[in-house]
Amino acid sequence: MLSAATAAKKLGVFLPATPEEFQSQQISRDALQELQENPPEWLRTLRKEGPHPRDEVSRRLGVSNSALARGGVSDSMTTAEITALLDDRPDWLVAEREKHAPGSGRPPGTAIGERPVSARQHGEDGQRDEADDDDLV
Repeated sequence: MLSAATAAKKLGVFLPATPEEFQSQQISRDALQELQENPPEWLRTLRKEGPHPRDEVSRRLGVSNSALARGGVSDSMTTAEITALLDDRPDWLVAEREKHAPGSGRPPGTAIGERPVSARQHGEDGQRDEADDDDLV
């Protein structure tokens, strides 16, 4: 059984915007799968119009969750609010999108808590390099 908060996260919706009966019960994995495969009207509407959770807002804006906090964005936004931000392009959004864009920003392995590239022992495709295996013997 999953809590309503976990189920909402897996469904990509903002828990306080879900119906009361969803919020007040435990969700079985089978029920979650059914919601994913055959979403009811309330779920389709939430996914389309919002309000969306922070993770979805950051994905739609093309920035990190931390960027939203720095930009003073609330924990949830509707699709219309996200669209308005994308149309207005405030300075903080432009700057954060540039930081978050692929190929820009810090080199891999330099973020706090991220293992250095040399310690990963993986190639570009995510597979172990055979040459690295020789070092392990």
